[in-house]
Parts: sequence; structure tokens; C-alpha cells
Amino acid sequence: MKKTIIFLIFVFTFQFGFAQFEANYDENKIPDFELPDPLTTFKGKKVNNAKKWEKKRRPELLKFFTQNVYGEVPEKLNIASFKVIEESNDAINGKATRKQVELSFKKNDLKLDFTILIYLPKSVENAPIFTGYNFFGNHTVSNDVNVIISDAWARNNESLGIINNQLTEQSRGVRDNRWAIEKMIDSGYGLATIYYCEIDADMDDFADGIHPFFYDKNQTQPGSAEWGSISAWSWGLSRAMDYFEKDSGIDESKVILFGHSRLGKTSLWAGATDQRFAAVISNDSGCGGAALSKRKIGETVGRINNSFPHWFCRNFRAYNNNEKALPVDQHQLLALIAPRPVYVASAEEDKWADPHGEFLSAFYATPVYQLYGKEGIPSIEMPEVNQPIQNTVSYHIRTGKHDVTDFDWEQYIKWADQFVK
Repeated sequence: MKKTIIFLIFVFTFQFGFAQFEANYDENKIPDFELPDPLTTFKGKKVNNAKKWEKKRRPELLKFFTQNVYGEVPEKLNIASFKVIEESNDAINGKATRKQVELSFKKNDLKLDFTILIYLPKSVENAPIFTGYNFFGNHTVSNDVNVIISDAWARNNESLGIINNQLTEQSRGVRDNRWAIEKMIDSGYGLATIYYCEIDADMDDFADGIHPFFYDKNQTQPGSAEWGSISAWSWGLSRAMDYFEKDSGIDESKVILFGHSRLGKTSLWAGATDQRFAAVISNDSGCGGAALSKRKIGETVGRINNSFPHWFCRNFRAYNNNEKALPVDQHQLLALIAPRPVYVASAEEDKWADPHGEFLSAFYATPVYQLYGKEGIPSIEMPEVNQPIQNTVSYHIRTGKHDVTDFDWEQYIKWADQFVK
């Protein structure tokens, strides 16, 4: 028995590498790698103008990311119906309207609903909006007692008052520090937010949420090239966009995607796949988001696929501890958003997300933006902490930890004023 255990440990170590046991944070221990050129096709052809990018390079990159990283949505499914389930003309100290809209989806005997919480400034007739998911329910983003508490599955978090995988009144407003709603309203922006687990519960179980709507008979999980949870959450953002196009209070041409951490990965993928979104913000998105995979610092492809096997498609596991074999990297994901503005933000203490790798992605995505005459990151030298670079491709690293702060929102609003509004 003892020999068997030792043998299994040896096999695991051989397959996944010793580096999987301890995260690397040392720049001197980064493996040698060649970063793929966003402006050279898989067949080695150079791309030197926006037309060639859109006709040749962008489609092949999008296809690779779809089939080998995030996974493909099997079919189209439109909103079956939507209804306003609550609204008020007196929100956010009387400065905003509030609306809670339920979108419904049906197929065969399956039904799924999710609710969008929308705040719009009363001072703007047709408002631009920030939109993105929240982690623990719409009722957590503010202390507004009128926001409906979701009955969807939730990750337990005793510090936030969440036990038995249920959201309760105890967690109302516990994440209001991450959503500078009044700053948005005062600046002429609205906010639309959705509890992400209403689309797909964040656990390694494809038996609920939106995935089963597309299963064949006897299928219990997506195919190897089909969508993981990040792609499903991205799908949900696109369906929210379908609704925004019908809401006269929202300027659907100025919808800015925002996401933090795993939801920052989601906002980037949604922005890459749905060009209706006007701009994209990635806050501390790390591995599988803005950070370069080939650097293998902090969280790696193998680590993320092992810890969260449901986030990406199964084909992505071929690159566990094998990032060197990836023919793409995350700077090319950012490039897929071009020419629309993209903002990458990091935190100084968030080593797990590799701030330097996030910055380098923004830098190496810049040549694609330059095809459109857009300005990006001008130098490979990282900016000082709390000194943002604000161009069509923007970046900042702030003091502090893995979080969303007022400093972050102040930069996003200032940037949106210049490049979106």
C-alpha cells in the first residue's frame, strides 16, 4: 500500500510538475517563453491594417479561445419574456430611479429567470451605464431595503451572513464598499447588476443553471469544447444587453462592462464575444483574465483548472502546467475587444493575480489598437502605484489587496467620461 501511494505521488508530480505545489512569485523564476504576436496569423502571415485584422486574425483568435479556453455556446436562446417586478422614482437619496427587471428563458420543460437591478440618474434622459455581475446577490451592493433577495444558490460565507447556501437579510449591503453607486449617479451614469449564480451556480455541477437547456438526451455536462461557467456568465451579460436595447432609459450604445476577479475574466470574454458592449473593465482578473498565462506566476492554468474545473471548457486542461504549448495568450484576448476601450486594473498586494502580467497584457495588446489609430500603453515599464495610464487601452495598479475600491471607480468614471460618454 505504501509503495502504491509513493508511486501515485510520483506520477502526479511527473504529470503536473513540482511548481504546482508552491506558487511562484519570483520574476527571476519565470520560464522562458515566446509570446505569440497578435498581428501574425497562425500560418505566419503578418497583419498590418484593421481590415486584415477583422477579416483574418481576429476570427481565428476568437475561434481558438472559444474552442480551447472558454467554450462555445451550443445554440441560441432568446429572452422568452421580461417584466418589471419593482420600481421607484426615489432611490439613492432621491437622485435616481430604481428598477428590478426579471428576464425569463424557456426551452422544452426548462425555465430560468434572472433579475437585473438597475439604478439610473434622474438627471440624464438616456443614460450610459456600467454593468456587471455581483458575487452575493443584488441586495448586497447597497443598503437599499427595497432590493429583492435572490433565492438562488450562494457560496457560504459566515462573515457575510451566508450559511446553508442561502442569501438572507443579514447580508444586505455587505458589499456596498465595492459599488460606488452614488459616485456613478452623480457623474451621470447608471448601474445594472446581476447576481451571477442566477445564471449558473458557481460550483462544479452542470446539472442546474443554463447549461441543461442545451443538453442532448442523456448528456450531463458540456462537451469538451463547449461552454464552462465563465462562458455561461458571459452569455447572461449578452442577454442583459438584449434587454438594454429595449429600455428607453438606457443608452444601449454606451454600456460599459465591469467585472472583478472571476467576474473580470467574464467581462473580458463577454466584451470579446459581443461587440455591442461599448467598453470593458477588468479589475484584478488574473489567470484566465488579463494576466499572461505563460509567465506562470501566482495562479497558473493548472491551478485554476484544478480548483475551478467548471470555469473553462475541458479542452483548456490540455495546457495544465503546459502553458508554453498555448498558441495564444491573454493579451490577444484584450486585443479581441479592439477598437473599443479596455481598462485593466491591478492591486499591489494581489500577487496571486500577477499585476505585472496584467500590465504586460495591456501593453502587448496595444499594437492591435494602433491599427485603428487608438492610443494604448506607451511603454513596457509599469506605472507607479496609484498613477493610472488612461488611454483607449488603460491600466493602473493601486495600493491594497484583491478588492474594488473608490479609487478604482474614480478612475473608471474619469476614463469613461473621456472615451465612452
